[in-house]
Amino acid sequence: MAKVAKIKLNRAGVRRLLKSKEMQAICTEHAEEIAARCGEGYAVDSMQKETRAIATVYPQTAEARRDNYRNNTIEKALR
Repeated sequence: MAKVAKIKLNRAGVRRLLKSKEMQAICTEHAEEIAARCGEGYAVDSMQKETRAIATVYPQTAEARRDNYRNNTIEKALR
């Protein structure tokens, strides 16, 4: 019978990884790809929160807000 391997995460290391500049760059890169699929008027904002790096895609112009409201453009761009 095969032995079962037990894995113990280094919690401090995982925390540092989630907040790292490299993770911030990965999140921003994915968000920019999504914003590009949405079209004109969509922007990306990235920041480091308390526990991790995040990036957000949002409609920057009034036309983009209407487009997203009517068509769920950001949600569809995630697919």
